[in-house]
Amino acid sequence: MPETTPDLSSLKIDRTKRRNPENRGKYFRIAATILLIALIGWGVFYFFGDIFDPPVEVKLTPAVMQTPTESEALLTGNGYVVAQRKASIASKAMGRLVFLKVVEGDKVSKDEVIARLEDSDIKAQIAQAEANLKLAETALKEAENNFRRVKQLHASGAATDLELDAAETTLKRTLASIEVARTQISSLKVDLENTLIRAPFAGTVLTKNAEVGEVVSPISGGVNSRAAVVTIADMKSLQVEADVSESNIDKVKLDMECVIYLDAYPDKGYPGFVTRIVPTADRAKATVLVKIGFKDYDAKVLPEMRARVSFMAEAVTNTNEKPFLAIPATSVFSKNGKTIVYKVKDDKLVEVEVKAGKEAGTAIEIISGLSEGDQIVEKVTEELLPGLKVKIKK
Repeated sequence: MPETTPDLSSLKIDRTKRRNPENRGKYFRIAATILLIALIGWGVFYFFGDIFDPPVEVKLTPAVMQTPTESEALLTGNGYVVAQRKASIASKAMGRLVFLKVVEGDKVSKDEVIARLEDSDIKAQIAQAEANLKLAETALKEAENNFRRVKQLHASGAATDLELDAAETTLKRTLASIEVARTQISSLKVDLENTLIRAPFAGTVLTKNAEVGEVVSPISGGVNSRAAVVTIADMKSLQVEADVSESNIDKVKLDMECVIYLDAYPDKGYPGFVTRIVPTADRAKATVLVKIGFKDYDAKVLPEMRARVSFMAEAVTNTNEKPFLAIPATSVFSKNGKTIVYKVKDDKLVEVEVKAGKEAGTAIEIISGLSEGDQIVEKVTEELLPGLKVKIKK
């Protein structure tokens, strides 16, 4: 079989069909432009998505423990129990505390000595002033006798006018020294009295601010000195000071019936009444301070306890009611036979199933599904749907 020589010309590369480098750069620019437009679009949507799809604004409210009386109240306010007669007792003098007879909780009567400062130096000064007084009184007798003798001699012509004037001057100087000594003694006795710290009124000791051995002064002069020794309060002057919103202050009247609930004893309500509406507003909180007096209270009520006040349109006869977990009735809606409320999670609405109980005024009892303090949407409307993006109203 004859041998043939292979034709290698068919294996040549046709370089005329190679891609034009200019076309390749053109395709790259198109791809980069598309990618840039996509990134810009994503950025606009990410940063300005709320403009095209704004979130719905909702207001949240907490689930709270309240009584049927609170549900029927015209409005409520929060505050603290405050003693209207309260004093931080300091000394009138500066010195070292050597005696303190009271501790927290002790009862004191008006003008009772509750503490004493070191007084040995003042007593020594008083003793010296009394000795000076006795010395001056002794000199007075001598000056009086000398004046009478010179006066008689002057009358008989045996003494000159100059001698009479000298005797009279000595007598007056001695009388003046006696007055100085008596004034000095009175002043020192005042200083001695100032070392005694007395109760300005009958009350109960709330805090003890100094210890025996510490230096106390009328005004604290440094870390090593104390101003107030104790703080006392008249426990008969307790009232609740509550903040009421400016928008509701027109509903509050003097002598208005109230019910006071202390956080420490939520099951017990104390009857009260409005004693004073402070004629100024707090611009930071947009509230007005209202003082509520107790009609009757027991020893469990203490200063600085947190309180809730229900302002009532009518007098309340039963204030000892069991509290229940409550939310506004406007927060609840029905869906497929279930009772639902909305919570907000990651800026979106989430349905929460609850078990509702009785209605009390504008509130409704929640038996299960929520805990005290849980934040829910205050008012449910038709536009609110699960998963809807929302913005919480401040």
